[in-house]
Amino acid sequence: MTATIPTSDASQAIARLHTDLFIDGQWRPAEAGATFTVENPATGQPLAVVADGSAADARSALQAAADHQAAWAATSPRSRSEILYRAYQLIMDRVDEIASVMTAEMGKPLAEAKGEVAYGAEFFRWFAEEAVRIGGDHTVTGDGNNRVVVSKQPVGPCILITPWNFPLAMGTRKIGPAVAAGCTMVFKPAELTPLTALLLTDILREAGLPDGVLNVVTTTDPGSVVGEWMSSGKARKVSFTGSTEVGKILLGQAAGTVMRTSMELGGNAPFIVCADADVDRAIEGVMVAKMRNMGQACTAANRIFVHRDVIGDFTEKLAARMGGLTVGDGAAEGTQVGPLVEGKATDKVTALVSDAVDRGARIVCGAERPDGPGHFYPPTVLTDVDPSADLMHTEIFGPVAAIIPFGTSGGDAGADDEEVLRLANDTPWGLVGYLYTQDIDRADRLSSALEVGMVGVNTGLVSNPAAPFGGIKESGLGREGGRLGIEEFLDVKYVARPIAR
Repeated sequence: MTATIPTSDASQAIARLHTDLFIDGQWRPAEAGATFTVENPATGQPLAVVADGSAADARSALQAAADHQAAWAATSPRSRSEILYRAYQLIMDRVDEIASVMTAEMGKPLAEAKGEVAYGAEFFRWFAEEAVRIGGDHTVTGDGNNRVVVSKQPVGPCILITPWNFPLAMGTRKIGPAVAAGCTMVFKPAELTPLTALLLTDILREAGLPDGVLNVVTTTDPGSVVGEWMSSGKARKVSFTGSTEVGKILLGQAAGTVMRTSMELGGNAPFIVCADADVDRAIEGVMVAKMRNMGQACTAANRIFVHRDVIGDFTEKLAARMGGLTVGDGAAEGTQVGPLVEGKATDKVTALVSDAVDRGARIVCGAERPDGPGHFYPPTVLTDVDPSADLMHTEIFGPVAAIIPFGTSGGDAGADDEEVLRLANDTPWGLVGYLYTQDIDRADRLSSALEVGMVGVNTGLVSNPAAPFGGIKESGLGREGGRLGIEEFLDVKYVARPIAR
């Protein structure tokens, strides 16, 4: 492990941060004066004290959003576009500062944090362009007696709930289309990583976002805060990224007021390496799909299915790459793998690996959890993983590559494809799948048959602001990003008007 070093850039940036609630354009303490401490997962040291909002604060925030909705909806698309574009420019001007705060509070290496900042900023630029392209329709009824005019209007006040693993990008991916569409918002960032979200809030204020359009409540009691919003009748949409378990609770609550929902939930991504795959290319792809954010991503390659003809070569090369990664404080120069976000995360990964080994998996590298401080787990490769192992049926959310063999050496390719499809689709989740083959017909056939919302063919990266991100089955509802992203924040209105004769 690399040595822990002082994060002076992060310390200075955090010292300048507003850490109160942001309601109706004002930074204010929680009504009850409560606070909580944000810690650095690499050191366990405190970083900042943040306001701990309550149901009363939630009511104030949502009332502000409701009060400003009509005026905000009436603003011109161009003005909303220009606010988003200014925010994009401000983010790009402050990449190093934002990345240092992100690394300090959630652990990812600085280079990766900078990549997230650029990725997250791009959602603001994308939706700045979409704001002025909100369309409609006009036609004449079949009998020629009426004009049909179809327009799109903002759905109204929105509840935005983001996870800790991508604290900037998950915020911009929701805030961007809401601003572009003309919706006001109440925003609850994750309690483990609120500092990046608070910095983003200040950037939007600097970019000219009017008071009351974005209202932010940080809290250690999300059930109380979000429950207040969900039951209010004032919010018209909820956009949530997080676990399937919590998503199901929110869907039940949304039914009470028939609220629009966007749910980006859990994943259990298959990564398929066919017998004809370019193994070196597949290794590059799996390193991206598995190790992004130390494996703490819903898009992470959880179940790596490798054909028996190439499994030996693939396993050897993957173990060499994984075992050679440098683990340490994300702020330290040369670190490639930072800590997991909290102790519960490392405990979970440790238990999943132990269970797999008990069921016959073989450790190729890693699996030796270091002593503290910090919540570290080494990059680990397991092979001969039994399909009954717990890690086959849950999100690992850690740097563990589980390799499962499939197919028969020199056997029937069609039968091999059917076997791996059965294994890959044997999950309640359906977010993303990855596929490596040099046969275009096989790529088309398997891509079509995989029960997921996104497929990466010969690539380990599917996330892009220009593409519709989302899953099927228990991985969620709706899409974020792409041309569909703004539609999630728009209602359709149809007006019939008789044609004068």
